[in-house]
Amino acid sequence: MASRDTKKPNIVFILSDDQGYWAMGCAGNKYIQTPNMDRLAETGMMFENSYCASPVCSPARASILTGKMPSQHGVQDWIRLGHYGENALDYLAGQVTLPEILKKNGYECAISGKWHLGDVNSVEKRFPDHTYIHLKGADHYYNAPMVRNGELVYESRYVTDCITDDAIAYLDQTSRTDAPFYLSVHYTAPHAPWINEHPEELTELYRDCPFDDIPQGFIHEDAVYRYEKEDARRALVGYYAAVTGMDRGVGKIIDRLEELGLRENTMIVYCADNGFNCGHHGIWGKGNGTFSLNMFDTSVKVPLIVSFPAQVPAGVKSNAMVSQYDYLPTLLEVAGAENPYQDGEVPGKSFLPVLRGEKTEAHDVLVVYDEYGPVRMVRTNEWKYVHRYETGKHELYHLSVDPQEEHNLYGQPGTEEKVEELRANLTDWFAKYTDPVNDGSKQPVRGNGQINMICRLKEGELAFDLNRQARTDPGEADPAVHQK
Repeated sequence: MASRDTKKPNIVFILSDDQGYWAMGCAGNKYIQTPNMDRLAETGMMFENSYCASPVCSPARASILTGKMPSQHGVQDWIRLGHYGENALDYLAGQVTLPEILKKNGYECAISGKWHLGDVNSVEKRFPDHTYIHLKGADHYYNAPMVRNGELVYESRYVTDCITDDAIAYLDQTSRTDAPFYLSVHYTAPHAPWINEHPEELTELYRDCPFDDIPQGFIHEDAVYRYEKEDARRALVGYYAAVTGMDRGVGKIIDRLEELGLRENTMIVYCADNGFNCGHHGIWGKGNGTFSLNMFDTSVKVPLIVSFPAQVPAGVKSNAMVSQYDYLPTLLEVAGAENPYQDGEVPGKSFLPVLRGEKTEAHDVLVVYDEYGPVRMVRTNEWKYVHRYETGKHELYHLSVDPQEEHNLYGQPGTEEKVEELRANLTDWFAKYTDPVNDGSKQPVRGNGQINMICRLKEGELAFDLNRQARTDPGEADPAVHQK
């Protein structure tokens, strides 16, 4: 009945889409209803300093799967073209991915939900035992185009429930075998669209919610998406409903693991691809919610909860700083699988010692790094420096006294030494891990989508869509929603 070997535990990896760290009850949100995320936090470890590798979906997902930064693997914006058909592109071609390594180490590997890394037919190479994936990356929550083991189906039901049900059906199936399993459950929630997209029993939960913890009305001067206050309220209702609907699915997955007798020896990882602003900083969106791509904590800070009764203590909040490039080495160590990368070849470090409650200097003093094309960030517990290679509009925040990042200190007297220190740190780190062909600092990434692989470009071709304009619909934050 699946794995009962503590040296090769089962792994359920749950990934949400566009969920800020703030959008969980266990993170202090007093209005959002997430009893099952809270339940995972109560039975495991919640990380209070967890960051994405890039504040937009496809690059972050590629980093999770490869353990590399976008300037290494080459996915530097959300994938706009190449999902299917004769022009399909496998954006991870030539990359070694986590499920492929686990498969070679005896794991069954399956995925239910969002892929958004190009050619849908390439997914089976990474998850050979079961695939049920979104055709593009984001779409309406009803009549969603899903590909089940190579066959396209349009789901009439709420797609969040469809993803949950598929994952549970896989658990029922794999529980009859003796092999350990790695199941990725990649929800499209709470990605836009939000208005008139979610079941009434979910939206009714927030009909009278004041949402006074996220003031609306102020619009960032560089904002791409502009909402009037009443429309913002309707979008908040939908966003919160999407999170709660997904949380309901998480609860069903936990319950089924318990019913199958697999909970004790199954590690559940709950995380998100990137953060999100629902009016925070006057922005609706993530890193591409502003014309000058942003690195606010609300865009880069993500949920990370790990619940594993056999090895991880319950009810612990960790302040260790971790990034998505740490996931691959951590999960490989959990699975007893050899990491194919030499030390220093990729940036990540296993945080399994943190999960076990052991002292680990690597994550006590670690800084985290982020990139989105020509915008890069280095963050410590106390400081954040954002470097913009194209515009020179850099930012410096003293986070210990300005946690909301309201006061940009760059260029202020007395900050020169700190800027030089952080800039040198950032420059050296990216020089170590950047593939010159995929160097994001030299790419014209505008936040409007990647349309080709950088390594395949011929003279005169573009890898990124350069056209950006102000919009009133944050659903356009990922035009794959509307792509036909």
